[in-house]
Amino acid sequence: MNVAVIGAQWGDEGKGKIVDYLATDAQIIVRFSGGANAGHTIVRGDEQFALHLVPSGVLYPDKRVILGTGMVIDPEALFAELGMLAERGIDWEGRVFISDRAHIVLPRYRELDKSMEAGRRRPIGTTGRGIGVAYAMKSSRDGMRLADLYDDERMENLEPGDVEFIKAWRDRLSPLSVDLTSFLAAHRNTYSLFEGAQGALLDLDSGTYPFVSSGMSGAGGAASQGGIGPRRLDKVLGVFKAYSTRVGNGPFPTEFDPDSQSGLCQFIRDTGREYGVTTGRPRRCGYLDLVALRYACLANSIDSLVLTHLDVYDTLETFEACVAYKIRGKLVEHFPASVRDLSDAEPVLRTFRGWKRSLKEVREYDELPREARDYVNFIEEYTETAIDIVSVGYDRRDTIVRKSPWTRY
Repeated sequence: MNVAVIGAQWGDEGKGKIVDYLATDAQIIVRFSGGANAGHTIVRGDEQFALHLVPSGVLYPDKRVILGTGMVIDPEALFAELGMLAERGIDWEGRVFISDRAHIVLPRYRELDKSMEAGRRRPIGTTGRGIGVAYAMKSSRDGMRLADLYDDERMENLEPGDVEFIKAWRDRLSPLSVDLTSFLAAHRNTYSLFEGAQGALLDLDSGTYPFVSSGMSGAGGAASQGGIGPRRLDKVLGVFKAYSTRVGNGPFPTEFDPDSQSGLCQFIRDTGREYGVTTGRPRRCGYLDLVALRYACLANSIDSLVLTHLDVYDTLETFEACVAYKIRGKLVEHFPASVRDLSDAEPVLRTFRGWKRSLKEVREYDELPREARDYVNFIEEYTETAIDIVSVGYDRRDTIVRKSPWTRY
């Protein structure tokens, strides 16, 4: 059975924790997109792991994890991360693989990335790690894949510094290389998780272009970049937070007003630890955007939702969520493609009562306060999508499963 886990917002929804939790029952975990610009935080007891390239399931000693075809791999960042895991007692050798069709991030890509960003009149807010350049080189057919590491003809297209870099790393990368499609076909009867990076609203095609990632962060990428066909995906899970956040530039209709809601913004940011795992940058925060969430469900065929960070609202008397937009005086109930429309959008908000108690120890859905269940029910009705998992903390144990994703409909 193949289950894809994607972000249903602008990234940072808690996918890492959810993949780590679901990996208990999976044998293979494939991350299908992104590069070292992404970051997942995994909490295991008193330990915390920040992962950027390696799939979240690596912490389980009996799981095999694969960096998929749609990823762009920075060898320096990868082996630094693997070294960190080894130092902390995680034996990864023989369990971490890379698709031989994955592309390599070369050092000069980082400088190109930074110079391109500096030259934009309206910066996108990239991390400057060369990810966008790697994807651009891939699209222009000038990139280098793991399969090309020893191909002298391919090397002729590179600059001398690029060739030196690849030769320095290829003997370490090559043993990890695997034909992903053949590998998964040989293990078709196992439980496999397909882990996305960033979020659906940052997808190159269906996100808030041009303020998007350079890769496929939607559900379609799990198939095209995960080594299987689309009909082999059995289920798509969309992870979202009880509120919304965004990193970098771009439209954000429900963002808290810095003048009138600065205190609420800082409360959410601190309580929810809303600082970038990769960059440390504080995330922009706002109320849950249900218009955007419903769009993500429709555009990605999301079968069920995973609600995270519900506990961040534990102490609030009331809070709000966006149920429509007003754009230049007109009521709009769909998610526009136009960045200008989204930038001009004013959220139409609905108020919800808080529950004023800690959810930390809740393990059964029926034990949630009525106000919390009312919030969950409203989201389900609005998006027409079931919420099958609710997270009330960072630890694996802080998870309420209403219906297992490994259950076939």
